[in-house]
Amino acid sequence: MTTSRRLADRKVERFEKNITKRGAVPETTTKKGNDYPVGPVLLGFFIFVVIGSSLFQIIRTATSGGMA
Repeated sequence: MTTSRRLADRKVERFEKNITKRGAVPETTTKKGNDYPVGPVLLGFFIFVVIGSSLFQIIRTATSGGMA
């Protein structure tokens, strides 16, 4: 019965050590910098749509003879 008691004490000690560490996150592990409101894929898609639509409008205006 002493081995199970030692095992139980070791588990309790390990659990209590984890309890005291909770919330103590070091400052260096947190992610810093580059907080963009939109992702790079979404930004690229918006640029593609804007430039593509403007090019389409230029081509359409050039083929129609410049009259809207």
